[in-house]
Amino acid sequence: MNDGASNEDAVVKRIAAIFMPEVKNPKEVFIGDDAAVLEPFAGQVLISTDVCVFGVHLDDSLFSLEDLGFKAVTSALSDLAAMGAWPRGVVLGVSAPPGTDLDALHHGAAMAATLCDVPVVGGDVTSSRDVAVAVTVFGECPGNGAVLRSTAKPGDNIYVSGPLGRSSAGLRLARAGVSLSDDLVVAHRRPFPRLREGLAYRNGGVTAMMDLSDGLGLDLHRLADASKVGFVLDHLPVAGGATVAEALAGGEDYELVLTASDEARLFAMCDARGVTRPLRIGTIHADTAVRTLNDRPLTRQGFEHQL
Repeated sequence: MNDGASNEDAVVKRIAAIFMPEVKNPKEVFIGDDAAVLEPFAGQVLISTDVCVFGVHLDDSLFSLEDLGFKAVTSALSDLAAMGAWPRGVVLGVSAPPGTDLDALHHGAAMAATLCDVPVVGGDVTSSRDVAVAVTVFGECPGNGAVLRSTAKPGDNIYVSGPLGRSSAGLRLARAGVSLSDDLVVAHRRPFPRLREGLAYRNGGVTAMMDLSDGLGLDLHRLADASKVGFVLDHLPVAGGATVAEALAGGEDYELVLTASDEARLFAMCDARGVTRPLRIGTIHADTAVRTLNDRPLTRQGFEHQL
């Protein structure tokens, strides 16, 4: 806390000053009223909520509350990237024990929102035993609408937006005492959503897409289940410094896995939008029982919460 004030009005006033989002449309209202007011969205409206808990989603013995605020916002925005949407607003619900440095947490959230060019339009704070951030994001998908995970087709190529395993490797290195400024450690504590990539992929005609929050070895099975297909993988792009196990099952990379039937169109759109072309890793198979990596069965492996 900056001034020692801990009553709700004082805390909310300080948090509002941290964000001070620029209202570009005079008909819109962000922080300061009972609810945000947004102008109509272009095309489909997308809404998603994520909860980020200190000590569960981020090791509270290694990382800061500022890291938590940052990661809570970017990991939630990754769900919009996975559907090819562009964000229009973020709402934060923060619960924390008395004495928690809420300024630091919200500074991290504000930094993430600024980097992703999306306003924080409202939120709430309350006391609790643990520190948790519930983030609701709003986005829009004009044109042909959002890309689903349930529409992959046999014969489609499978791609990922980048090498895998960076986040899991970063956590391992941080626990071994490596500097928090190490590239892999940063990839874990401050991941960045592939918003521009997701938009380019959608316009490039992808057939299905989702983000890799729990690991390719689990999330690709989820995509295949939703689409009622199988898959044959012949390549696993492992990030430098990561292991095969981390690339396959580490989770929290927030890269995108996508399918497409027209590679030339997809790559042309990536080039036109100035984003890196995705990496091909395999093919969608018609038989739901066929799920392999390098000709061996790929079992489900990744992070799952125990509820």
